[in-house]
Amino acid sequence: MTENPTACLLIIGNEVLSGRTKDANLQFLAQRLGELGIPLREVRVIPDVRDTIIGTLNEVRRHFTHVFTTGGIGPTHDDITSECVAAAFGVPWVVHEPSRAKMAADYARRDPPVEFNAARLRMATLPEGAVPIECAMTSAPGFTMGNVHVMAGVPRIMQAMFDALAPGLGRGTPVTSATVHALGVFEGTIAEALEAVQGRFPALDIGSYPFYRAHGPGGFSGGGVALVAKGTDAQAVAQAAEAITAMLRDMGAEPVQGEPPAA
Repeated sequence: MTENPTACLLIIGNEVLSGRTKDANLQFLAQRLGELGIPLREVRVIPDVRDTIIGTLNEVRRHFTHVFTTGGIGPTHDDITSECVAAAFGVPWVVHEPSRAKMAADYARRDPPVEFNAARLRMATLPEGAVPIECAMTSAPGFTMGNVHVMAGVPRIMQAMFDALAPGLGRGTPVTSATVHALGVFEGTIAEALEAVQGRFPALDIGSYPFYRAHGPGGFSGGGVALVAKGTDAQAVAQAAEAITAMLRDMGAEPVQGEPPAA
């Protein structure tokens, strides 16, 4: 079986590191990339610092099939992702004329018209040779440069950009998963038996996730553990879920297929 392509995500922004903004893009991208067979292998959150962005980008783009970035492509002085990508690839940062024309027309037809000023022109300035990522949510583009895909940090715009980008990405075997949970079972009790299940399925990622629900549907409350098998071999995932179910039953627990009740 050919190995799946891999992905890394760089979340760029001082506002995320400070806690001012809660990142809402990671879960979306991880799930969508898994569906495309492009597992997300690494995520880094880095500041709006030129040397950090350039150095990190040059490091990770050598090790992953795809690098996705979110944040830092707006009109203000701290939106420096685009110019840093240009520097990382050693190309000029120039006005992309088709994007400039599209944005200028968009601002001109608004009611009332909006000035297409120098700050907004920054959003139409791209690394030379970049391919714009256009979406219906905004006339300001993201872009692809080599194996680097640069998208907005605003979740609804990022998602629209990814939807526009996804059809052109090289894909692998989709990642599938199965979850089994049980009440009254805790990690310290199942660790040894779960390690044995992992040993039987070395190509899968098998993890345990404790949960507690004080007030759930139907008055549910209590704690337990959710056990997840994940991988590109759907048959092996199903077999691992069966093994986990049998393991829990052998311990006197009542395994339930699927995620535990929501909090």
